[in-house]
Order: sequence, then structure tokens, then C-alpha cells
Amino acid sequence: MGITSPILAPENWQAALAALDWQAEMGVSDWLQDAPVNRYDLPERLERPAVETPAQARPAQARPAPASQAQAPKADAVAIAQQAANAADSLDALRAAIAAFDHCDLKKGARSTVFADGNPAARVVILGEAPGREEDQEGLPFVGRAGQLLDRMFEAIGLSRQSADPASALYITNVLPWRPPQNRDPSAEEIAMMRPFVERHIELVNPDIIVAMGNAPCMTLLGEKGILRLRGTWAQALKRPVLPMTHPANLLRTPAAKREAWADLLSLKARLQAVRS
Repeated sequence: MGITSPILAPENWQAALAALDWQAEMGVSDWLQDAPVNRYDLPERLERPAVETPAQARPAQARPAPASQAQAPKADAVAIAQQAANAADSLDALRAAIAAFDHCDLKKGARSTVFADGNPAARVVILGEAPGREEDQEGLPFVGRAGQLLDRMFEAIGLSRQSADPASALYITNVLPWRPPQNRDPSAEEIAMMRPFVERHIELVNPDIIVAMGNAPCMTLLGEKGILRLRGTWAQALKRPVLPMTHPANLLRTPAAKREAWADLLSLKARLQAVRS
């Protein structure tokens, strides 16, 4: 009985032909050499690789860039902000100056420049941190859940942003007029950049009392943070009394802190009555 070699089997011939066709499609052009090659043979003479001389290996020195292509010095954003704030002689002029200030990167990602809300003749100014998503959409400070809680808090002691009477009115603004990404805390650089506008804003409104609502306002006005430690303790800034208070957003997360917030509101009410008398 004869044995058929696998190489000669019809199905193997078909597989080999298919493989040959595939190699031809891939660009293989030479199949066999005229003489076999012994890969174990060494050449009679090994060629040394070319070695570059030190002069050849030394990289070419970069030519100095033309003066026209040199990087311009970075502008002093704080100084520019201070100059723009000093030049604003009214709230409308200050609003325009802030809207035209292009040195804060937050402006590029914000929908609105959130300036202020309430009665500019109010005796009490509330200084918040920065706009959130709802504030960025509507262009007004404290209009989300935290803002609704803030309104209820101050209405409990007879103060409202809708009041036309300066004695019972509120004026509300923020340290930053643009929303930080993901509602993150304002950075020290951003606070320093916007501080001249905040100070000029308060000078133009000229309130009797400032409520610093959160860490960023305390850093801006008092140069320190730690609102849970500072809250309820009166301080002085811009020649005015300042009352640090916990931000309403924190009260929404920690309802037990509302007791301390109520104590701060009563302290504010008593201070206002003392100033009137």
C-alpha cells in the first residue's frame, strides 16, 4: 500500500497556490535565487560602521529668533485690573470695565459676566465667591438653590434684594464675575486679579456693612480663609465692618449649620440697628 506525501496532496497544493497568490498581491517579486545561501558563512571582511567625527556629531547651533518673533512679556494682569477699576467712576462704567477685561481665562469658558443684583443704595452688600451654573445661565448672582436659601435667610431679618428702601435692601455681587469650571474654588491668582474690581465695586456702592459669604470673599477682604473658624466674628476691611458667614451651599449640605447661620443673621440685624441709632 503506497503512502501519499502530504506535500503532494491536492488540498496542500491548493493551499500553497493560495499562499503564492497572496504573496504576489503583497508585492513579493523574487521567489528563488540561482544558488543556495549558507547563512552560517561569515564574510571574509567585516566592514566597520562609519563613525562620525566630533565635528560631524556636534549638533548645529540654533540661530537666535528674529526680534519680531521673540515672545512678548506677559502683561501684569493685576496692574491692568487696578488701572481699569480706578478709571470706573460709576457702576455702569465698572460693569463695562469688567466685561472688557480679557486677562482672566475664566472669561473664555463662561456664558455670562455676572456683575450684581439688588439695590445699589442698600446698606448691606453681600459678597459671594463666584457664579454657578444657574448664575452663569441667567447672568445674576445667587439664583440657584443656594440663592433661594440666601433670600429666605435675609428675609427672616427684614432684608431683601427686591426692596426699594435702602434700609431694608440688599446688594449682591461676587469676587469672580465668571464661573470657574466644575464650580471649583477660585484660585489665589484669580482672586488677586479681580480684587481691584471688588474694592472699587464696594467703594461705589458705599454700604454700611459687608457680608463675606464664604472663603473667597474672606481671602479677598481679610487676607485669610477658614470660614468655619471666621464665621460670626466681626472684622474690618475697606474701612467698613465685615461679617464672615457660611455660604448657603454649605448649609444645604450641612443643615445642622443653619443654627450658626441664624446666630450670624441676628448679629447682623443687631449691628444694623446700632448703626441706625
